[in-house]
Amino acid sequence: MAPTCKWKSCEETDKDAYIVKFSNGLVKNTEQLDVKLFKHEDEVNPRKKNRRIVVAESSRLPYVGTNFGSGSLQCNNLCRYFVGVLDKSTMQMKVHNAQLFNMLPLIPGEAVVDDNIKQAETYREKVDALIEAFGTTKQKRALTSRRLNEVGNETLQKAVAQAASNVIVRKGVKALRKEVVETEAQTETPLCLPCNTAAEKPEDVYPFDQLLSPTEFDALKDVGMKMSALTPGELQKMRDEGSPQTVLRFLESLPSEDAARDRLSRCAWYLSFLIKISLQKRSVSYKFGTENECPKIILSKVLKNFTVESFNNSRLRNMVTTSMRMKLVSHCLALLLHMGGQTANLTLLHRDMDIRDNKMLELAKAMGLTLSRQTVSSGEEGVQDEHRIASLVLPLVHYERRMERRKRKKMN
Repeated sequence: MAPTCKWKSCEETDKDAYIVKFSNGLVKNTEQLDVKLFKHEDEVNPRKKNRRIVVAESSRLPYVGTNFGSGSLQCNNLCRYFVGVLDKSTMQMKVHNAQLFNMLPLIPGEAVVDDNIKQAETYREKVDALIEAFGTTKQKRALTSRRLNEVGNETLQKAVAQAASNVIVRKGVKALRKEVVETEAQTETPLCLPCNTAAEKPEDVYPFDQLLSPTEFDALKDVGMKMSALTPGELQKMRDEGSPQTVLRFLESLPSEDAARDRLSRCAWYLSFLIKISLQKRSVSYKFGTENECPKIILSKVLKNFTVESFNNSRLRNMVTTSMRMKLVSHCLALLLHMGGQTANLTLLHRDMDIRDNKMLELAKAMGLTLSRQTVSSGEEGVQDEHRIASLVLPLVHYERRMERRKRKKMN
């Protein structure tokens, strides 16, 4: 069994000054306090020889302050303090080292826990103690991360519980239930796509100005002119290079009217750029926009709304995550509705954006679109292909979401 620590009263040769601060009160008469100073008797051990305990006893409570352990002030480890004593007869001042003590009341009957004796109560605490003493750098880093997460989870749970109770007390249970019913009844998509459920015209449900503002639409003038001036040979070259089929179909059948042709060509370029962004496996940079002749205002909008900033090797990168990719698909589908007279080919779009067919159908249902099938000739020896077509018809369709259970795999 380890020997317990012993303390003895300091001798008069100790020249350090000790400044005490009482945590819960103001001492009016210091002469009524019986102050004693104790130091550790092991003066060889460098960790223990500087330990001090100050005890101040009053008629009501004793006060104890230490320069070690949890109750000590951390400023003693960060700064050095000095006290000057002026001798009025010689008018000379002597400077002494000083230490600060936080005097805490010692209530009779309370158990005093020795900070030097730490016993692990559970197996987990024993393992953590071993990791702290003998673990590798990776193990210590994982231990610190786990402890921080535990503290963060407890704080978050308390904050959420307190916030929920405050909302319930302030609004009441009936008002909260009413808000939940109204929220579930809304037909707004979960992908932050602007939707006007009270629109009287189909083109006003997903407003075009919310997809492309007038300033952004004007910035697409130059690239739109290049799109409208493409020759059949250049279109064939784009098809051979694997350009989006959705965009090529519009470019092959541009209207002859100047205003409609200009509007459709600008939208086609913007749709093509969004599809390229969604297919990016690496980060999206300004160099990518320069290579595609993208206007700065359009590139800034895309990076802000459809990418997530992340740090890698001390560099800031704009990544297209899974959620941002689905947001891109929803905006492309809304833009495609305006380009095709509130009708869009879901099959071509999901092939161009490389997402699954069921994901595209779920998105179309979330947007309240009417689904249908259409047989389309693929142009190869009369082969017929069945495409999914989505149309925006008022009122919007509300699809009930079915909760299907996954089949469990049989154990062999």
